[in-house]
Amino acid sequence: MDSIEKTDNFVFQTYLRCGKAFAKGEGAFLWDEDGKKYTDFLAGIAVCSLGHCHPKITQAINKQASTLVHVSNLFYTMPQADLASKLCEKSFSDRVFFANSGAEANEAAIKLARRYFQKKGEKNRFKIITMEQSFHGRTMATLTATGQDKIKEGFYPLLDGFSYVPFNDIEALKEEVDDTICAIMLEPVQGEGGIVPADPQYLKAVRQLCDQKGILLIFDEIQCGMGRCGRLFAHQLYDITPDIMTLAKALGNGLPIGAMLATQDAATGFDFGSHASTFGGTPLATAAALEVVNIISNVSFLGDVCAKGEYFKQKLLALKEKHSRVVDVRGEGLLLGLELDKDAAFFVNELMKKGFIINGIQDKVLRFAPPLIIEKQEIDRLIVELDSLL
Repeated sequence: MDSIEKTDNFVFQTYLRCGKAFAKGEGAFLWDEDGKKYTDFLAGIAVCSLGHCHPKITQAINKQASTLVHVSNLFYTMPQADLASKLCEKSFSDRVFFANSGAEANEAAIKLARRYFQKKGEKNRFKIITMEQSFHGRTMATLTATGQDKIKEGFYPLLDGFSYVPFNDIEALKEEVDDTICAIMLEPVQGEGGIVPADPQYLKAVRQLCDQKGILLIFDEIQCGMGRCGRLFAHQLYDITPDIMTLAKALGNGLPIGAMLATQDAATGFDFGSHASTFGGTPLATAAALEVVNIISNVSFLGDVCAKGEYFKQKLLALKEKHSRVVDVRGEGLLLGLELDKDAAFFVNELMKKGFIINGIQDKVLRFAPPLIIEKQEIDRLIVELDSLL
């Protein structure tokens, strides 16, 4: 049996796979088992932001794998300490909790927000407001937090303590706030919801509301963070900071790692034994992630992301002017969405035949999240094919 047949026979049927089996990756390119080359405009869903098999990341992995892979969080290791201090240095945060994934990082944020108030004796303050069309993960808490009904189908009853309001609607948010709310949780740029950026004035108003009501503000930057939007963290586009932020995906450039960052005040919600993760922050994962942060946080690197993102966006806007099927172009940096009148799947499949990997979300939106090292000539090649299909 080949890899496709084995997978279909033995792996849970929870993914609608495209029918291709990949065997090799390098930079912005992938090769399938038949040797066909593809330009990757998805990067493992915004994960391989430095491309496939980046030499410095590979070197960091190999060096650490030959030294120390795991000892548990009962002990100290320098790679974890270095990564935590680097993330705090580059962000608003004072403390970091390491997990294995974005869902686990969000789970930790939800638990921290609740426990922060319960430790202070405010046991009725446990509810979290999230946004419609948001996506926060697939655990029971994070799928409950997610503002999309299709994610929740078949998993009822859901957890108590979550409510949802329209994104970018500050009045709806204000109406939902009462003395039971412990946190407001949102993505500065919604990913799975259709590549929808927050309005700058809206985010500032959210921060002000949280300050006025003593509510914790959680930013989920699992997809939009780590350089994806042209800043190390997407909220830096808006000149405000949260109390808690979650990262994953690109943080490990393919190795599983998640992180929850918090201010010292918010971090007091956790103490010894209140939360844990066996594999959270292993030497192997943190050594790779430290190299990722060092590369992506470089000012010149982020400047290139901004320039290429704007170049790509202008090319997509030109398609919108030319083709009536294009409804909208949205996004920041190299997280861009092209909304069509219908049938995103057709374009995904046709572009795959032509050697380009993208995906469709919300049925009508083409998502482009290429490696941040993508070159302009590859963007041009994609635009030519997309233009032809339109």
